[in-house]
Amino acid sequence: METVRLKIEGMNSTACVNSVSRVLSALPGVAEADVSLTKARAKVTYDPAQTGVEAMKQAIARAGYKAE
Repeated sequence: METVRLKIEGMNSTACVNSVSRVLSALPGVAEADVSLTKARAKVTYDPAQTGVEAMKQAIARAGYKAE
């Protein structure tokens, strides 16, 4: 398992946090997605054999946010 921290732009409510958490958790191989509104970040623990950072960024973009 690996852990990555992504900066997320565009979140402004707990509904946004829930949306980002949901799309990240739905990715295969994601064990945990801890999303913080106050820090505008997501800490994701995942299996690199099943998913990667690009897939996470794309999922976040589909939800309407930007990840770096």
